[in-house]
Amino acid sequence: MASVPVLSGQEVVRVFESFGWGVARQRGSHIVMTKENEIVTLSIPNHKEVARGTLRSLIRSANLTVDEFVAAI
Repeated sequence: MASVPVLSGQEVVRVFESFGWGVARQRGSHIVMTKENEIVTLSIPNHKEVARGTLRSLIRSANLTVDEFVAAI
């Protein structure tokens, strides 16, 4: 199992876009992403560094594994 990398908010958005997620809106420093046929939305902090625990939670919410996410980087 790969460890969760430290990425910026924009880098996280790019990786999720490769899995079919799209930016729905942005308010302040958070980018909200949605995906067709998914109930869940992802709220990604647009910070210089996204905390590892936050990123792990986002990956889990998107029904991905850390290995799949790291491979897409």
